[in-house]
Amino acid sequence: MMPLSMLSVGSTDTIKKITGKDEVRRFLSSLGLVEGECVTVVSEIHGNLILGVKDSRIALDRSLANRIMV
Repeated sequence: MMPLSMLSVGSTDTIKKITGKDEVRRFLSSLGLVEGECVTVVSEIHGNLILGVKDSRIALDRSLANRIMV
């Protein structure tokens, strides 16, 4: 397992674990980032990631991306 922030642009992987406090995990799940979901790194700008999840695009900063293990 590695953090989502370490995936290269264009890579797709499955979320295996989400770490952090309950409120952070609830916030990420409200965006569609749940265990077992496929996620694609669309682009990276200054360490922030644009992700493709469930036919939508989501922007995450590096600290949140580090909590998602793929």
